[in-house]
Amino acid sequence: MTTLLERPVVQEPPADPPVRPPGRLRRLARGPAEQAAYVRPAALAMLAGTALLYLWNLTASGYGNSFYAAAELAGTQSWKAWLFGSLDAGNAITVDKPPGALWVATAFARVFGFNSFTVLAPQAFMGIAAVGVLYLTVKRVAGPVAGLIAGSALALTPVAVLMFRFNNPDALLVLLMVAAAYFVVRSLEKASARWLALAGVAIGFAFLTKMGQALLVLPAFTLVYLIAAPTSFRRRLLHLVGALGALIVSAGWYVALVELWPASSRPYIGGSTNNSLLELALGYNGLGRLLGGSGNGGGGGGGSTNTGFGGSTGITRMFGSAFGTEISWLLPAALIALVGGLWLTRRAPRTDLVRAGLVLWGGWLLVTAGVFSFMSGTIHPYYAVALAPAIGGLVGMGIFIAWKQRAALAARLTLAAMVLATGVWDYVLLGRTSDFLPWAKYVVLAAGAIAALSVLVGWRLRRVLPAVVLAVLVSLGLGSTAYAAATASQTHNGSIPTSGPSSSAMGGGGGGGTRGAGGPGGTGAPTGTPPSGSNGSTGTGSTSSTGTGTTGASESAGSSADGGGGMGGDASASSELTALLSNTTTTWAAATSGSQSAASLELATGKSVIAIGGFSGTDDAPTLAQFKEWVAEGKISYYISGGQGGGGRSGSSAASEIQSWVESNYTATTVGSTTVYKLTS
Repeated sequence: MTTLLERPVVQEPPADPPVRPPGRLRRLARGPAEQAAYVRPAALAMLAGTALLYLWNLTASGYGNSFYAAAELAGTQSWKAWLFGSLDAGNAITVDKPPGALWVATAFARVFGFNSFTVLAPQAFMGIAAVGVLYLTVKRVAGPVAGLIAGSALALTPVAVLMFRFNNPDALLVLLMVAAAYFVVRSLEKASARWLALAGVAIGFAFLTKMGQALLVLPAFTLVYLIAAPTSFRRRLLHLVGALGALIVSAGWYVALVELWPASSRPYIGGSTNNSLLELALGYNGLGRLLGGSGNGGGGGGGSTNTGFGGSTGITRMFGSAFGTEISWLLPAALIALVGGLWLTRRAPRTDLVRAGLVLWGGWLLVTAGVFSFMSGTIHPYYAVALAPAIGGLVGMGIFIAWKQRAALAARLTLAAMVLATGVWDYVLLGRTSDFLPWAKYVVLAAGAIAALSVLVGWRLRRVLPAVVLAVLVSLGLGSTAYAAATASQTHNGSIPTSGPSSSAMGGGGGGGTRGAGGPGGTGAPTGTPPSGSNGSTGTGSTSSTGTGTTGASESAGSSADGGGGMGGDASASSELTALLSNTTTTWAAATSGSQSAASLELATGKSVIAIGGFSGTDDAPTLAQFKEWVAEGKISYYISGGQGGGGRSGSSAASEIQSWVESNYTATTVGSTTVYKLTS
């Protein structure tokens, strides 16, 4: 009998070598590691293109928002002004936001000097960084191609181009929120409490940038960690508590510093009712934004024509005349990607990172867009830049999931619906500015229809796959890209800039109870340091790109603000007034009502100017007694009549009391066409 050891060994014939597809299809079939090597040059090109888009001809906008530019100038002249975000180096009053964004921009200006480029460039660099971090975040859960699509979508969103070329706090806010999303994704991989705590730190500093708006992403971050972190439910809860503690510490240290600092030796907290940063967070920049009141006005109650303040509230607000062309180009595709992606991943394990990514970006989008749509307080269309990373993330992941499962009808229907909806909606958006590339809307609509049909019936035909991919990309990106390029080609000033082919902005609000979210838009330059393109190149008087006919305030250099009597609005100072204030040596060269007028004077002269009443003259600062004390000490050279918001709000009479006292005790003179009172002997 033959034993087992004596049996002959039967060798299997060698398997046939795998059939390799043609080169261009082989590239599409590569695994994640090979894809990463293949798209790395494309990722670098994306960042280089973003840098070109955000930095090209940047200084044509002069100082952009002069409210924040003046605060940055003050920060270069006084460390205390840098710490507190003071509007003036004499530290009379702060801006109406926490100083997080000013800390970064002022540090940049301290190193490289204060000028138009150092005012605007930090935001451009933040935008480039945000695009790169979004790419890395989506790449970790859906691969490099999805990350590339997401990053490109963010870079080419019109409102993102607007805000990453402008000196409002939103640029740093977006960067910190995207960084927090990256930390959350890293925490999901191994249930890392450390990475989750870093997300809390990022949101904490985002709170110090724009307060309550930074917290809108927390529901999404919390939900995704509770769902997908690979550890027990108890440990997930403990990790979230630790991250909340990190958030409180990273934001609370500064709130505590301001509250504990003696009020007599720091500036008044602009926008607050009782000189408290905590009250500012809970009141004007908190519940007041959501519900109205607390100095907030012009929001949802403003009616559908009030596009500078968001138009009417409701579920369609993000698609309306105020927000539509800013943010909604890919919004239908993102919503379809969310629904279709969740369906296609419904059987995935609890810890599946792809579905977790959908929950993260989807929760971010739904919560933030929902709050923006229904909030009744002050809101401006440029706030929508906070939605751009979530939209980009959903579009990138939606394309990845649908293409990976394209053999399934549901996946093909999802992708086809994304491109068709984008083509149809972008056709509508481009039609709102009928004189801008009138042919583009037809190209977008046709590309969307062709791409949708190709996805449904041509996915099996290898020879047409590159054409299908090209049609998808054109239909998704052409409208937004055209509007983004048009936005970059325009100058932007004022407190309420808008994107699109027409340069437009609104100045700050007037007196009474309405305050804008940002500040004035003066472009006068400090003596001897005029920014490139800041004189005569501002386009704030153009018609709004939303088609509403809103025009910004005139800001021609060297002109008086109002035909006589006062500074008015956010116009630049006359040459005579600039020369007068430039020769002063007191703590404050002058005092005037409202931050807009004060900021323009500071930028024109390089001197400190007291903004009586803060933004629009509504704050009880300085009081009449404090103002008298400063005058007696010889700290203020001139009082400039007029300004902005001199009447004050109900119960806030500081500006009118000071004006009455000055008029009763000092002699008026006319400088240029402005009424001026000399306060020193």
